Amino acid sequence: MQAIRHPSKDAAVSTTPPDKTPNPYDPFGARERARRLLQARLLKIPTIPRISWRDLAVTLGPVLLISVGAILLALHFVRPAPPSIVTMAGGPEGSTFRATAEKYQKILARSGITLKIVPTAGSVANLNQLADASSGIDIALVQSGITTNADTSDLVSLGSMFYQPLTVFYRAPKPMQRLSELEGKRIAVGAEGSGTRFLALELLKANGIVPDEKNAKATTLLPLEGEAARKALLAHQADAIFLSGDSASPATVREMLHAEGVRLFDFPQADAYVRRFRYLSKLELPAGAFDLGENLPPQSLNMIAPTVDLLAHSDLHPALSDLLMDATKEVHSHPTLLQNFNEFPAPLQHAFPISDDAARYYKSGKSVLYRYLPFWLASLTNRAVVVLVPIIVVLIPGLRVVPQLYGWRINNRIFKRYGELMALERASLEPTTPEQRTALLERLAEVENTVISGKIPGAYANQLYVLRQHIHFVRARLKRQSGFATPPSGEEAPAPSQPAGDTP
Repeated sequence: MQAIRHPSKDAAVSTTPPDKTPNPYDPFGARERARRLLQARLLKIPTIPRISWRDLAVTLGPVLLISVGAILLALHFVRPAPPSIVTMAGGPEGSTFRATAEKYQKILARSGITLKIVPTAGSVANLNQLADASSGIDIALVQSGITTNADTSDLVSLGSMFYQPLTVFYRAPKPMQRLSELEGKRIAVGAEGSGTRFLALELLKANGIVPDEKNAKATTLLPLEGEAARKALLAHQADAIFLSGDSASPATVREMLHAEGVRLFDFPQADAYVRRFRYLSKLELPAGAFDLGENLPPQSLNMIAPTVDLLAHSDLHPALSDLLMDATKEVHSHPTLLQNFNEFPAPLQHAFPISDDAARYYKSGKSVLYRYLPFWLASLTNRAVVVLVPIIVVLIPGLRVVPQLYGWRINNRIFKRYGELMALERASLEPTTPEQRTALLERLAEVENTVISGKIPGAYANQLYVLRQHIHFVRARLKRQSGFATPPSGEEAPAPSQPAGDTP
């Protein structure tokens, strides 16, 4: 007995999918294969780019190159971050130079800068060590007028910090008028390497006093300074002593003025000394300056004094220069017996030029950033600003012009084809042979192929298709003159692969 099949189930099993249903008019599936082939070809059609990367690179490249060049040029002039450690030649232990360096040290520490103080013998040693690049000394206090055989072309001055008056005490029955009267006597001129000795020898030499070891009656120069020189004069072991700086403190001068038989030398030729030695200044010591009760000195005296300059290397960081100038102003601007309020620091130029950063500080003070920001932040901002300037001045305006330049390049490529099209149309107005008109049509086809194959961004497709319409218009004109039939209005233009003479 044969099994009965359910109609619905049988239909479900035997149903053929729609896309596999045989077509009675196309038994071999040729149309289906053609459709699939067309789909495959359509899938391979390249997408029109939105941007012409070549034109963008040509347009944007010069702007970026100029900006990078400007930034590199700015970086060439940007100083690195200021060092956190500065080394200073500080003079002998317990000296004014050392005390001044310690004051600088405390002030710089507020801004996170460590000042290392190296003890030295005095001004001459300070200058020699600063001139020696291998010594590691960055700054030094040096008495003006001091010279050295070392190369000092790299050194600059941050200005004069204070006076260092020269005081000369001597024993004589009556006041002396000239230093030349000390010839043949025992003179304490200071220790080797000190500024006191250097100045004393210069002044004695100017007065014709030069030691001669072969002559027993010649002037004797004693390497005594400070307390040792003072004791030698009081003990009659020296006839005259030169004191300056710490060894000529007000207490020491007052004590010497009270000593019996000891006189303080008055420089009646002070103006001549100042003219001859440009690093010296003339000071007037008023009567009673050291002791009002006993009126010592009893009359005003003329004194001469070199200044003490703060020297540094020419590559001293500008930020450190400003910090040091602040410190010197805080330390040296107060009035003393021989200087007025705010008289120092001062841009007095002697043997070394005033640095550009110090000159700017004397003229206008610290820069705005260092006035209102912490030192580390001002230094960082100052360097960042130098880099940002070319970015703001060159890069940003350049990027704003790039779109216009980019559009100009694309439009220029399209307008160039218009020039060729106009030339062809003008040529068509001239009497031509059939061969010449055929050549014109072929050239027009080349122009159209160039337009179609050119890589124009999709954003400019409107202008491109307007150009195609104008090409179609010129082709129709040429064909009318050649005797070809004119294509009906609205008919599509021929594909680029069609022969140039075919009807669109």
